[in-house]
Amino acid sequence: MKNRLLLSIVVPAFNEAEVLPEFQRRLFAVVDALPLDCEIIYVNDGSSDGTASLLRAMRTRDDRIAILELSRNFGKELAMTAGIDHARGDAVVVIDADLQDPPELIPELLRHWQDGYDVVYAQRSQRDGETWFKKLSAALFYRLIGRLANITIPRDTGDFRLLSRRAVEALGRLREQHRFMKGLFAWIGYPQKAVYYRRDPRFAGRSKWNYWKLWNFALEGITSFTTAPLKIATYAGMTTAAFAFLFGMYVITKTLLFGNDVAGYPSLMTVILFLGGIQLAALGVIGEYLARMFDEAKGRPLYLVTEYQPSRPAMRPRLATRTHGVRRVGA
Repeated sequence: MKNRLLLSIVVPAFNEAEVLPEFQRRLFAVVDALPLDCEIIYVNDGSSDGTASLLRAMRTRDDRIAILELSRNFGKELAMTAGIDHARGDAVVVIDADLQDPPELIPELLRHWQDGYDVVYAQRSQRDGETWFKKLSAALFYRLIGRLANITIPRDTGDFRLLSRRAVEALGRLREQHRFMKGLFAWIGYPQKAVYYRRDPRFAGRSKWNYWKLWNFALEGITSFTTAPLKIATYAGMTTAAFAFLFGMYVITKTLLFGNDVAGYPSLMTVILFLGGIQLAALGVIGEYLARMFDEAKGRPLYLVTEYQPSRPAMRPRLATRTHGVRRVGA
């Protein structure tokens, strides 16, 4: 008898004990109605609440659940990478556990995959439960990176999406340390399609993304997919130098024609502080790129795994294997 297709669903989880039971209920209501085999890979990203014990209890009740325990909190981008690396499915869905992205959308993602699309991403038509400032900053970020990046990164799109096996294998070849997954999903190319949905408020718990983390995440995205900040620093330096040269010519001409009066201290300090600020900003931009080169040169693994408990449907051989320090535990 021919094996049915396998769908892998990757769920990164960091301190999600409050929402996991409801997420599991809604996800399995969808999964049970699908005409293919499924595995759900929960990536425990160093949780400090009851997430780990809750995942183990859930796995004892359903052997379609796989648990990937990371050795510490590596962050969502690397947790997603770990889950995708261990996914054996013919198609892979990435979804958060906070129920802002509805599991009920998965059948529609699958339909477009069956139509031949390698990447089917869920695009937000509306963002409920978020402040006006977060909505505004997110909109500005997506439009800014869309202008600067040398690839097209879909606007208002998170990590909720489906990847074909071909897309998963292509993504597995990209092993950079500083990972902006939305950009990597777009960089691999292949036929891609958007599915629009209304994003719900978080079901329970608190978001792990404060504004400082979001700011640093935005820097990751910009520096990972464009060198425009370096060019802007260059142009700013050249423009400032040109104005300084013109101002110097003005001062020399004025001195020759009208003599030299006593220069004002405030204007002198203004010029010095302005030029110093431009120089420090340019050095900061260069430093961001140098820091990324420094991290890449170390050659460290992206993540370390404490324990991997595969699902029973996932026991068939995988096409690609990346198990960094894995201790396998039988299903």
